Amino acid sequence: MNTSETSLAANAKNTQAIALPDIDTEYLIATLRQLLDIPSPSGFTDNIVHHTCEMLTDMGIEHELTRRGAIRATLPGVEGSPDRAVVSHLDTLGAMVKNLKPNGRLEVAPIGTWSSRFAEGARVTVFSDKRPVRGTILPLKASGHTFNKEIDTQPVEWRNLEIRVDEKTTDRQSLVDLGLEVGDFVAVDPQPEITDSGFVVSRHLDNKAGVAAMLAAAKAVVESGRRLPVECHLIFTIAEEVGVGASGTLHGDIAEMISVDNGTFAPGQNTSEFGVTIAAMDSSGPFDYHLVKFLTEMCRREEIPYARDVFNYYRSDAASALEAGNDVRTCLVCFGLDASHGYERVHSDSLTSLARLLSLYMVSDRIIRRDRKDLGSIEGFPWKPEDVT
Repeated sequence: MNTSETSLAANAKNTQAIALPDIDTEYLIATLRQLLDIPSPSGFTDNIVHHTCEMLTDMGIEHELTRRGAIRATLPGVEGSPDRAVVSHLDTLGAMVKNLKPNGRLEVAPIGTWSSRFAEGARVTVFSDKRPVRGTILPLKASGHTFNKEIDTQPVEWRNLEIRVDEKTTDRQSLVDLGLEVGDFVAVDPQPEITDSGFVVSRHLDNKAGVAAMLAAAKAVVESGRRLPVECHLIFTIAEEVGVGASGTLHGDIAEMISVDNGTFAPGQNTSEFGVTIAAMDSSGPFDYHLVKFLTEMCRREEIPYARDVFNYYRSDAASALEAGNDVRTCLVCFGLDASHGYERVHSDSLTSLARLLSLYMVSDRIIRRDRKDLGSIEGFPWKPEDVT
């Protein structure tokens, strides 16, 4: 086995000897509930940024913000620059008012990519400049008593929806008088439910569940009192659902990065519903071979339930970081999610497994020592499996 491969195996093995507190699952779920209570469609994330910063402050974790509000927190390490990062996004799907209609209702356009099928019947808040206004997203033909079978045959598309606001609005002018305008943000109610069997059912688990797992992992690391081998940044982005993601938060100072998001538990996928899922590839291409291998070995040694998967119609914060020109090793780790971008479901076991893996990664040593340099000779550059020359 060559030197680089030996260091990968040794790092994963040595992590096993580092004592960390168990993941506080009650804290994780309570944090998730708090995050779900704060509307945060892409472009409307200021309040959840404030809340997340308060949680970081409570844990004694230093942090700073970009101009638009992406958060870069720091867990100090023995070694710094280049650092490592764990990233997740605070923004969710949502909608925006596209037009004020003559019938006193609102035409709506999606924020992020999601099917109008999952918007039908959603309770929403429209944030006008005057005050929040409640309403419901409905198809144009919503009453079976009026339209009979046409309610089942009308197209599933966003132009076929409208918002019925819960105010006395009968025409366009009454909407104007209410203070509603084109461009007002629309937040969809999450409607969370936590079952006795450990499931969390809600909208917007993508990616507030990932954020909650990150914070629970950070809590375990902080409570351990250990100084990390390598400085680790916790990055919370604010525009992943519209493709921006981690493009502007790394500042050229990150050598390796784990993106945290949902894994689609569905037919044809290999995602673990009750464990952690390590993605080998998504629609933006393969993830870093050595980082995937390192995390897989860590799961095996620590007996963390895991699976590996490939996602065909999916991209994460990692893709935007690479597209922005960052020379960084990336990987995607996931909690198992059913019905992504719809009315979603995750199990607490999956979130706990994910948080456990993240905490162990944070306290592990560098995966490849040569990555401390932006440019260098071939010495120390890793091989693929040792039997390949």
